[in-house]
Amino acid sequence: MAPLPKIKTSEPGEPFVKLEAANDNKASPDSGPINAEALLGMDFPPVNYVVQDYVAEGLTILAGRPKLGKSWMALGFCVAVATGGTTLGVECEQGDVLYLALEDNRRRLQDRLRVVLTPPQVRPDMSRLTLQTRSARIGSGLIEELDAWRKSSEDPKLIIIDTLSMVRPPKKGNQDAYAADYDAISPLQQYASEHRLALVVVHHVRKAEAEDPLEAVSGTNGLTGAADTTLVLNRTADGPKLYGRGRDIEEIEKALRFDKGVWTVLGDADDVKRSDQRRKILEILTEATYALSPTEIAKEAGMKEGNVKYLLRQMVKAGEIEKVGYGQYKLAGR
Repeated sequence: MAPLPKIKTSEPGEPFVKLEAANDNKASPDSGPINAEALLGMDFPPVNYVVQDYVAEGLTILAGRPKLGKSWMALGFCVAVATGGTTLGVECEQGDVLYLALEDNRRRLQDRLRVVLTPPQVRPDMSRLTLQTRSARIGSGLIEELDAWRKSSEDPKLIIIDTLSMVRPPKKGNQDAYAADYDAISPLQQYASEHRLALVVVHHVRKAEAEDPLEAVSGTNGLTGAADTTLVLNRTADGPKLYGRGRDIEEIEKALRFDKGVWTVLGDADDVKRSDQRRKILEILTEATYALSPTEIAKEAGMKEGNVKYLLRQMVKAGEIEKVGYGQYKLAGR
């Protein structure tokens, strides 16, 4: 296999090369009082989206079960932004990226890069992706490390910390759980917002199921409350899904496919599920020797009868099937 392109890396004792920052966009604090009329008259730059519809400037939590593929998704974000490539079906604007892969080592990172950067003959230049396998914790030098990288980069856009547990500060003895969670990551949110960077923190979800996907994030609501966006990667009986909600993104729920280290979006989860169910109904009617009722189809497909009735109506309108007699269905033209 051909050698990988040279990639900037850093481990303890290896300082970043100091370069003049080309876009030191440090903002002044805007937390003071302001007259509403004055606020309405102000112009603000549009929100920067590093991965359109998924990752915007500010702090994003990417949570999911162990071994489900969170780190592969994070690496996909990194590669797409560092090369101006595509991830989750979105073409990204190129910029500098810092990936703190704190549960990995250089060998494992090289293996993962070789998986996603195939075939070797068409590998893009990866010099704008900086990899680091060790870092300080929040409140003990991490922000300073991030800022050293930012100032050394030509066009810093994305920072990914994988995982939160590796940089989280210890809980203070008198803190309640919510305050501890909020205080743990609010410095990252403030830093990302101040410099208009996208900062993604990889985290875990609870073992117990949750009705609201955000409630599945491990810890209290202090984490999701401090973050600007929360993405939850999950696997259900219908396959893997990515749910997202945030201050600057529309609520999303996408059906996904994972292959050779790459996550692909199949479409909106509801649409994909409906499409799969329609295929199942067509298969059942293809094999049937006579017209079937919604009850018979639902039993054969293992679906709720109400869902089957809705889909049958849609499929009749689309000309895929025909309604015959009273509440009986068969393939169109058969």
